[in-house]
Amino acid sequence: MNKRELLRTGAFACAAFALAGAGQAQDFPPKKPVTMVVGFAPGGAADAAARLIAKKLGDNIGQSVVVDNKAGAGGNIAHQLVANGPADGSMILLGSIGPLTIAPHMMKVGYDPFKDLAPLSGGVNFPNVLVVNANSGIKSVADFVALARKEAGSVTFASTGPGSASHLTGELFAQQAKVEMTHVPYKGGSAAMPDLLAGRFTAYFAAPPTALPHIESGKLTPLATTGLARPAYMPNVPTVAESGYPGFEALNWYAFVASAKTPAPLLDRWNQEIVKVLNDASIREQLLKHGLTPQPTTRAELGDFIRKESAKWGAIVRDRKITGE
Repeated sequence: MNKRELLRTGAFACAAFALAGAGQAQDFPPKKPVTMVVGFAPGGAADAAARLIAKKLGDNIGQSVVVDNKAGAGGNIAHQLVANGPADGSMILLGSIGPLTIAPHMMKVGYDPFKDLAPLSGGVNFPNVLVVNANSGIKSVADFVALARKEAGSVTFASTGPGSASHLTGELFAQQAKVEMTHVPYKGGSAAMPDLLAGRFTAYFAAPPTALPHIESGKLTPLATTGLARPAYMPNVPTVAESGYPGFEALNWYAFVASAKTPAPLLDRWNQEIVKVLNDASIREQLLKHGLTPQPTTRAELGDFIRKESAKWGAIVRDRKITGE
């Protein structure tokens, strides 16, 4: 074999090796268990949605999908983990409004939502519900605002962390109601709720799955929901917009993303599988029972949505001069 033939043979071998490597990199489902990372502690809205969806995804793809709760920093830790994580499709993230569209405007984070994370599909959305301890004596938004004005700065509200949706919803409310409230960050809804039930802070813009059991038991009083329309599961609770603040809207949402280094065919396949699960009648029914509205999208639709939300909440961060705590 002459030199030219050797070179040609080597080139073919390299090309074949590269193609084989690309094929292996794009194996679906991945050959190892899939990790679905969640940025909050077990027991909250994100965790409830993740576990329902992960189970069905695993059944559909024939591979285990394990929920991994990485609480802390309002979900930023989980987002950085996935941004720097494996790019073989074995790790996906149920991302959230805070780390994807709010926190980057407030503080230095270890990832760029638009460069380091790739959109897969929308997940779920829901309004928060402003709740207080039933023993507080507060019965309405008007009562709450009156207290905040009477005792400036003494009214406290919890959140799932600096830059989270519950934090910014409280800031938006304070802006529109022209009151001052003290922010008390937690590592998730399941961590905040026991302290609200114990009366350790005044109020919480809570996710419905976290608040509904305690509303139904009579331990919490719901004052208002934060969407433009009343949700079907709380038809007798007014919206903030109906309570004297027209146009007030602050929806919470979770969406699926992965490392931006992941090959496009794998990202597209995850989109197909997630959309399939979110459109499944039994999954939709279970999510709706938790107060979570399924929001399947294309990858492009999710990317556009995240950019619009980033612009909206970035303006609030600047106006309220909010920084990481």
